[in-house]
Amino acid sequence: MPEATWKPHEKHGRLTTQSDLPDSVYAFPKQRNEPLTDAQHVRNAVARFDQVIDVSDADRALAFANIEKAASYYDVNLAETSWRELGIHPQQKAVTR
Repeated sequence: MPEATWKPHEKHGRLTTQSDLPDSVYAFPKQRNEPLTDAQHVRNAVARFDQVIDVSDADRALAFANIEKAASYYDVNLAETSWRELGIHPQQKAVTR
């Protein structure tokens, strides 16, 4: 299991845009996908984990480690113990018609 790279990021006094966020706040930092900035975002990252496409198993393992760390920080109950429990069938690229 890789070591988590997630770090809490909170700017007080004003809302931040996604472009202002450091890579360390994302579940998938290399892809800058699934920000983990509060408890609701952690729950969303868990729910959408299998919708992230074009990532390796190593990227998913890192993302899960980041989700675990953020879940602990924001006091989110995470029942899963492995990234493989978060989506049996990762989504394929969307087909445009």
